[in-house]
Amino acid sequence: QVHLVESGGGLVQAGGSLSLSCAVSGRIFGSYDMGWYRQAPGKEREFVAAIRWTGVTTYNADSVKGRFTISRDNAKNTLYLQMNSLKPEDTAIYYCNLRAGTDYWGQGTQVTVSS
Repeated sequence: QVHLVESGGGLVQAGGSLSLSCAVSGRIFGSYDMGWYRQAPGKEREFVAAIRWTGVTTYNADSVKGRFTISRDNAKNTLYLQMNSLKPEDTAIYYCNLRAGTDYWGQGTQVTVSS
């Protein structure tokens, strides 16, 4: 069983920064890609950013390019998302995703950006 636990969400003013973390635990073997998704009230869950196992290749949604940075530390089994220049439209629950043949999800962490 694989468990993902997000942390680091909170309330911040527009233009501010937050850093999210996702701790991975459980039985998992081999390499796996990871990513962040978010879901705003009344909207579908959407892709935010992803990172390959080596950490060299990353992907970002157009809406966060230049503002968010995804990274990972495989030795610590942890995924990160540094969010800068936050906007009110970034308000959502942020979910950590791990893809290893199947998708695993965390419980989510709330990010609220006030105007």
